[in-house]
Amino acid sequence: MHSSRKTVSSIGIMGFGAFGRLMARHLQPHFPLFVCDPERPPDADRAGKGLVPSNVKTVGACDVVILAVPVDRIQTAIAALRPHLRAGTLVLDVGSVKIGPARAMQADLPEDVDILGTHPLFGPQSARHGIKGLKIALCPVRGHSGPRVAAFLRKVLGLRVIMTTPDAHDRETAMVQGLTHLIAKILVRMEPLPHRMTTASFDLLMQATDMVRHDAPNVFMAIERANPHARAVRDRFFALAEEMRQLLEDDHLARPAQTLSRRSAAEASVQAWPVIGHGK
Repeated sequence: MHSSRKTVSSIGIMGFGAFGRLMARHLQPHFPLFVCDPERPPDADRAGKGLVPSNVKTVGACDVVILAVPVDRIQTAIAALRPHLRAGTLVLDVGSVKIGPARAMQADLPEDVDILGTHPLFGPQSARHGIKGLKIALCPVRGHSGPRVAAFLRKVLGLRVIMTTPDAHDRETAMVQGLTHLIAKILVRMEPLPHRMTTASFDLLMQATDMVRHDAPNVFMAIERANPHARAVRDRFFALAEEMRQLLEDDHLARPAQTLSRRSAAEASVQAWPVIGHGK
């Protein structure tokens, strides 16, 4: 058995895309950061505790290692890191789905490291004015680091922490994220959309669309395909949409309204007869 590290003197980050950069901005005042991303190598930054461009070996030697890579690259990152991790290190991911990454980390990471699945329920757009009050999901997989991480996120970063399991997470986000991104993708393809004569509800819908329209394509594919619960939600949505289309286009359903209209006119005419007769 191993014991989790009680103090953190360094954090290593694998991947420096849009979310990696957002994360670094909020962690750098508190910890020295060592970042490895051959495709997007960061510049050295002395602000806060500092940010240093690094290699896999250096990142793996940190007290905490964050996998900020796309979901479909988690296993590749694990394979590269595995030889360099130390006992008691905490490894966590920040992906939009949790079941697959949790299984991969549990199966392929050394048994003497802690594992924590995380999902910040925000991105660069929704966090552009700060992250205080935003939500993050934590899914403990192995070890006892969860409570300490949750305390830091709450007390220092001001985040609202939701403790859950990978399966419960994916069940809820299949609806929450799956539908949001799906509807946004469809609306973007329907552009140009009205921008002058709009309602408050339409403006809110467009705000939601704008929050995710610039997400990388692999984020959308992970949300829709890597989440094992997403397909059922998607199928139900399309089935209900088809029912609504049939409801609106079925000629038989239009007839009662026409009949009611003719009946109302006839009743009005009948009610007028006594008045006409009385006049004679």
